[in-house]
Amino acid sequence: MSTPAWEPTHGQEYRGVSYRPRRIPATEGLATAADLRRRMDERRSVRRFSEDLVPEQIVRDAIAVASSAPSGAHQQPWTFVLVKDPGIRRRIRAAAEEEERVSYAGRLGEEWLNALRPLGTDDHKPHLTDAPFLIVVFQQRFYLAADGTTRKHYYVDESVGIAVGMLISALHLSGLAALVHTPSPMRFLCEVLGRPRNEKPFAVIPVGYPADDCEVPDLVRKSLNQVLVEI
Repeated sequence: MSTPAWEPTHGQEYRGVSYRPRRIPATEGLATAADLRRRMDERRSVRRFSEDLVPEQIVRDAIAVASSAPSGAHQQPWTFVLVKDPGIRRRIRAAAEEEERVSYAGRLGEEWLNALRPLGTDDHKPHLTDAPFLIVVFQQRFYLAADGTTRKHYYVDESVGIAVGMLISALHLSGLAALVHTPSPMRFLCEVLGRPRNEKPFAVIPVGYPADDCEVPDLVRKSLNQVLVEI
């Protein structure tokens, strides 16, 4: 059975369908939550990737998970461009490093550079070519129909941010490493990837296995009681 094609729902009347998911027993839910908490606590942003091949279906499934995220008015204002071509990845790296050289030379400002120092980052971005896949996430700032007509999208930043969070989680739980990379400015991605005028780059996410000699910064996450307020 084929999946129905998506169409904008703007202006349509509400139409409900039954929703009866299986209620997970409390003991199973507690065990699942504890396991997810443990596994997600192992997640780290990786900047040193192995060039080993990754099953593409894992990445495609993770993108499908991300696309199930909630969005403002169910407008799903995202596009995920899966970049596999080594030549395109080299072009993206060259353009990103050119922008990053300017940023690290002073455009970021001293306060931002000080904040980055514990991460050990600089203007060299080998992860953009070492990782076997790049997922370039674009925000659809407005809906653009085939005939050129447009329509406003709502809560675009929030919607795409949630989707990227779900993408990172799905990749990690599937055994892959990733990094949310945001070279600034990123407009060059529209040109390199031939994206339409309603799309704005949101993040470049290299995906793969960590390199055998991979290191990550020695950082500490906030504890639950530092981020949770109970009322």
